[in-house]
Amino acid sequence: MRQSSSSTESSRLVVDDAFEVAPVNDRLFGSFVEHLGRCVYGGIYEPGHPGADDEGFRKDVIDLVRELGVTTIRYPGGNFVSGYRWEDGVGPKAERPRRLDLAWHSTETNQFGLHEMVKWLQAVGGNELMEAINLGTRGLESALDLLEYANIPGGTALSDRRRANGADMPFGIKMWCLGNEMDGPWQTGHKNAEDYGTLAASAAAGMRMIDPDVELVVCGSSHHAMDTFGAWEETVLEKTYESVDFVSCHAYYHPELRSDGTRDMASFLASGVDMDGFINDVAAVIDATKARLKSIHDVFISFDEWNVWYIDEEPSKSPEGIDNWPEAPKLLEDVYSVADAVVLGDLLITLLKNADRVHAASLAQLVNVIAPIMTEPNGPAWRQTIFYPFSLTAKYAKGGTVLEPKLSSGTYKTAQYGEVPLINSVAVRGSDNSVTVFVTNRSLDTSNDFEIRLPEGSGTFAVAQTLHEDDIFAANTCDEQQRVTPHNNESINLDSSSRTVHVTLPPVSWTAVHVSR
Repeated sequence: MRQSSSSTESSRLVVDDAFEVAPVNDRLFGSFVEHLGRCVYGGIYEPGHPGADDEGFRKDVIDLVRELGVTTIRYPGGNFVSGYRWEDGVGPKAERPRRLDLAWHSTETNQFGLHEMVKWLQAVGGNELMEAINLGTRGLESALDLLEYANIPGGTALSDRRRANGADMPFGIKMWCLGNEMDGPWQTGHKNAEDYGTLAASAAAGMRMIDPDVELVVCGSSHHAMDTFGAWEETVLEKTYESVDFVSCHAYYHPELRSDGTRDMASFLASGVDMDGFINDVAAVIDATKARLKSIHDVFISFDEWNVWYIDEEPSKSPEGIDNWPEAPKLLEDVYSVADAVVLGDLLITLLKNADRVHAASLAQLVNVIAPIMTEPNGPAWRQTIFYPFSLTAKYAKGGTVLEPKLSSGTYKTAQYGEVPLINSVAVRGSDNSVTVFVTNRSLDTSNDFEIRLPEGSGTFAVAQTLHEDDIFAANTCDEQQRVTPHNNESINLDSSSRTVHVTLPPVSWTAVHVSR
C-alpha cells in the first residue's frame, strides 16, 4: 500500500452501544449465479478441468467462494429466468434439450440445472439457494410445479420425479423470487404494474398453498432511474403486500464518461449516496402501503442485484445474428480496478447502514460475469479487486449488530449528487464483543485523519486493513493476480485510556478497522 497526498482532512466516528440499527442478516452477503456468459459453464462448472471434482465443479472456484464468504445464492437469473423452462435442467443430461436463450443471445445446453446447483451449494458448504421463477414466458402453473418438485418429500408425480432424478430428500428451498425486472422493456415477457402485480399475487397465493413457509420476493422497479419507479412499487405492493416478504431493488454503478472523454470519478466514488436514497425511497413506499392497508405484516428489501458494471462497454455487448447463438460466450467480463473496489466497499457500508430495512442482498454476479472471481479455461482462478472488501466485510460483520453511525466529516461536490460526505462509515458490534468499523475515503486527492471513539469495553488490540494504490486503475489479471491486495495500515493507533483509534485513510481507499480484546 502506498500513500501520497499533499493535504489531509479529518473526520470522526462515535460508536455507541446504546444506538443499534439492527442485527446483520447473513443474507446480506448473498451472491448471484445466472446462466449468462461464463458464470456457470467455465465458471463454477467445467468438467474436464484438471481441478474439477467428479461432478464437474471447479474446486479452485469452490475454495474462493468459501473464502469470499457468500451465503445465499440467487439462481438461475436474472434476465435468463424469464425464458427458462426449469424442466429442461433436470433428468439425464443426455436427454436435456438445447435451447435458445433470448436474454443473452446464447445457446443453453442445460447440462447444469437445479440438481447440479443444489449439489454445488452442498460442496461449497450448505449455502442457501434463492430460486427465481419464470413469470415472463410462463406463470402460475410452472411456478407451482417447480415448488412441488423441489419441496414436497414424495408421493406425487413431480416429487417422485425429483427422487427418480437422484434427490431422495426435498430441497427445502425457502426463498423465491417472483420473476425478474418485470418492468424492463428488455425483459422477455415484461409487463405493466397492474398485470405483473396480479400475476405475482396469484403465484404467491398458490405457492403458499403448497408451502406456507416460503419467503417470497416481489419485483420492484428494475433500477432507481426507471420511469416506472415509485408508481410501480405502489401498484405491485398494493396487490401483493400481505403475500410477500421482500421487494427487490437492483442497482449498478460505473463512472460516467464526460464530453471530454474523461470519467466522472468524483460522482462514481459517491455511488453509495444513490443507493442510500434508493433504499429510503422504497422503504417509504413499503411504509405507506402498510399504513394504507392497516397491515401488521412487515415487508423488507432484498437488494438482490448490485455491483459495479460497465454496462455500455464492449465486454457487455451480446452476440447478434440469427445464426450466431454461441455456448457460454465471454460476456460482461469486467476487469475491476482499485476505484471499483472502493466503490463496492462503499456500497457494502451503505447496505449495512440500512440493515433494518435490507434483509437480503446479492452481489451480481459470482464468477466471471461482473464478478469477484475470474477463471481461465483449463487454467487458474483468481480474485478481482472487489473480492477483498466483500470478503473482509463478510468475515467481520456476519452475526454482528450494526450500530448507528455518528459521523462528522467534510464534504465535496459531485456533478451527479451535489455535496456529499468525504467519508462513508459504519460500525458493527461482533458477537464476540469486538467492534469493526468499515470506512471509505471518497476523496480523489486528500488523505483523511480518521478518529473513532469506541464504546466501553471494546478491546485493547486494533488492526486496520486498507485497500489503496496510487494508481486507482490498477487491477488484478491472470498474469498479475496479486497486483492489488489489502495491506496492514501501519498508521493505526489505539489509545485505550481515551477509547480512541486514529488511522490515516489515503485517498480513494477502503479500510476495515477491527478492535478486539
